Amino acid sequence: MTAPFDGKAFSRGLSTAPGVYRMVGADDKVLYVGKASALKNRVSSYFNATPKSARIMAMLSQTVRMEVTVTRTEAEALILENELIKSLKPRYNVLLRDDKSYPYVLLTNEAWPRIAVHRGPRSIPGRYFGPYASVGAVRDTLNLMHKLFKLRSCEDSVFRNRSRPCLQHQIGRCSAPCVGLVSAREYAESVRRATLLLEGRSDELTDELGRAMEGAAQRLDFEEAARLRDLVSSIRTLQARQYVDGRAADLDVLAVSMQGAAACVVLLAFRDGRNLGTRSFFPRTNGSENAEEVLAAFVSQYYGEQLPPGEIVIDRDIPDRELIQQALSASGERKVEIRHRVRGDRAGYLDMARRNAQITLASERTSHAAQLARAEDLRELLGMAALPQRIECFDISHTMGEATVASCVVFDAEGPVRGQYRRYNIAGIEPGDDYAAMHQAISRRFRRAVASDTVDVDDPAAATRRKRVDKAAAVLPDILLIDGGAGQVAQARAVLDELGIEGVALVGVAKGPARRPGDEELLLPDGRCVRPGAGSPALQLVQQVRDEAHRFAITGHRGRRQKARNTSRLEDIPGIGPRRRANLLRHFGGLGGLKAAGAEEISRVEGVNAALAERIYATLHGLESAGNAPGAGATRSEE
Repeated sequence: MTAPFDGKAFSRGLSTAPGVYRMVGADDKVLYVGKASALKNRVSSYFNATPKSARIMAMLSQTVRMEVTVTRTEAEALILENELIKSLKPRYNVLLRDDKSYPYVLLTNEAWPRIAVHRGPRSIPGRYFGPYASVGAVRDTLNLMHKLFKLRSCEDSVFRNRSRPCLQHQIGRCSAPCVGLVSAREYAESVRRATLLLEGRSDELTDELGRAMEGAAQRLDFEEAARLRDLVSSIRTLQARQYVDGRAADLDVLAVSMQGAAACVVLLAFRDGRNLGTRSFFPRTNGSENAEEVLAAFVSQYYGEQLPPGEIVIDRDIPDRELIQQALSASGERKVEIRHRVRGDRAGYLDMARRNAQITLASERTSHAAQLARAEDLRELLGMAALPQRIECFDISHTMGEATVASCVVFDAEGPVRGQYRRYNIAGIEPGDDYAAMHQAISRRFRRAVASDTVDVDDPAAATRRKRVDKAAAVLPDILLIDGGAGQVAQARAVLDELGIEGVALVGVAKGPARRPGDEELLLPDGRCVRPGAGSPALQLVQQVRDEAHRFAITGHRGRRQKARNTSRLEDIPGIGPRRRANLLRHFGGLGGLKAAGAEEISRVEGVNAALAERIYATLHGLESAGNAPGAGATRSEE
């Protein structure tokens, strides 16, 4: 038997240098990561006679060893602590959990930069401004950029193939660099000025534009002076609207509310005096009931990834506030001030954030309690020993057999896990065969789970292959919902039996005779068919998951169907090969421009004669032509 960890002896051998310590459990998983200004003093405090919380005592009882990393400064220790928490996700640390990605304004790094809303990994080269509290705030910002600076928003595929200005230029929201209506120097200057405004330097921008306006007037270039005057006027109007109540600011306001170990942090963001709205976060506290600790962890982790503003207002003092302030100033290359004692407008903002945090947490707790009640009722209905921790649901969507798509949505104890949703494009079946579509989708999903278990760990290439296996697919659901009747359920059962998968409760969800919500029939794993009724909490949970699967499936189907209709029309015309198709799309700037053209205009494209132009026009408009008639010959195909 392994001897218990002697924390006192371990701490005696440490130095008083700053650093990071890690508590490790018997399974070699890190239980907790902490920072210290003096490692010896901090670590020894865990093993003295001072009374400690139940959470700390539980953590210490599971610790079999400790590891330390010495750093040069306490600020370096803070940064390292945040990086380790994000990568290791220790059980006893407060963790910032947020399934949604942040919306940003993206200004690409190209010869002719475009400005657009961006979500997800920041892999596109360019500058990212944000994050914003909502997509609505981003769209308001983009609308302002287009009005003031006329930057392009189109994708590169459209930009490269334009032959004439688009509607955005016609309504004065783009300078049409795609067709050379603005010089590279003028466009670059617009990009630079837009950057100043996005950085919150509107006063500097208006001063610069004012000087440029005076210079243009002195050169007697009154047209340019008038344009600059209108631009300055628009920015001044914007500033007046923002600052009319005296609330000009570039700051974030944070408030935390706690009920037991449940926490909600509300962020109220202002940039250049504009209120960007609020956003709520629900950190995983892992048993901590200390609001100051939760808020400190949130500030460290959140601004470890996001560029902090110059001022952060918090509703209470936090441990190591000055240290965190110093680290954020160093990482953001600007002075960052964290304040908790404020008056005037900032006190009003703080009160608003605090009330929002309390209301949001209460609502979330009520919602969570209702979710648990529905899960408990479903557990009883299915005769399960424990609450289901993972529910998956499959649905099929198509239009008369066209563009069939299957969806798989995932719910855990806290609700939907959108990052693990999957769609499957169904192919190789008879159009409209829902049974075959369900069989294919279930097979593709669970074969990946089996594949993840059969990777040979002794194989040198095993690590590479394991990375290719979806980690979410390796986890089997407790309940597998199938949107359909006995036929679809039989297909799912056949796949599970074929793969040797056990322990998954298979439930079919069939519409009742009246096809009304609440009349659904559930085909249970034991073969029974029950109709719980609209008042059943179990059915309400099943409906929630099934409706999400249906929404996700039909969205994917519509996208696939539209894509097929946009791309296959030209490919289906005899005599149109890759080269002619590219020439047509390039000449007209896309399929929309081609459909708007007449046959005579189409015939002007290189490689397209009059007969082929007539056939293209007829096909795109659903007309018959001699070339489309049965038995009609095709023009010589392209190599």
